[in-house]
Amino acid sequence: MARSEQVEHVDQVARFTTGVDTVVSRMRALDAAWPPGDGVAVFNRVYLAVTEEVRRAPDAGRFPDRRAGTTLDVRFAELYLTVAERAEPPACWRPLFRSRHHPGVLPVQFALAGVNAHIGHDLALAVVATCRSLGCQPADLQDEFDDVGDILDSLGERILDELTPSPDLLHVADPLTHLISAWSLERAREAAWAAARALWALSELPEIAEEFTRRLNWTVGFASRMLLTPLRR
Repeated sequence: MARSEQVEHVDQVARFTTGVDTVVSRMRALDAAWPPGDGVAVFNRVYLAVTEEVRRAPDAGRFPDRRAGTTLDVRFAELYLTVAERAEPPACWRPLFRSRHHPGVLPVQFALAGVNAHIGHDLALAVVATCRSLGCQPADLQDEFDDVGDILDSLGERILDELTPSPDLLHVADPLTHLISAWSLERAREAAWAAARALWALSELPEIAEEFTRRLNWTVGFASRMLLTPLRR
């Protein structure tokens, strides 16, 4: 995805937002269209389950500012859905989409690569898009960002619980153990928040902001390629 296309994509997400119910419907449509063993489908299935829980979050009092929290969550999901529904994904998503049928990659690797791309790249852009649409600053979304982070924690826990081989099959020398331990959801969240603040601060310097976003895109893609190292013969 070219720089101008990427900036246009973020602007579109800032302007047009569907509701959480529509997001869920789009994820369900993708789930029905893809075979179960498809690597992107693995991530989509887990993300769908968590998003269905998100629909209940505002009623449970999870978001201090219901409008801001729901907007951030939907902006975030739309960035993934737009990628999933288009022909050519950006660099951060490309490793997952190109390896989605690789027989040597385990389901947990597919899922973590999706989480890496979504948090490492999309979350920062979603914060910026939300600020543009609500007319606020990133600092105003700190509580909502943390609540979305808690939801992402549940996503990570679900992936590890459902897709990681049983503990007796893992040991300290196992390559999968090394891959899983080398990536941190907490650190990815922290980096996403720092990236969002940097992008917002660079809003008056569009050329530098585009360069920053482009390099973030490629850096996150590099991490995904490492997570998708074939481990199964």
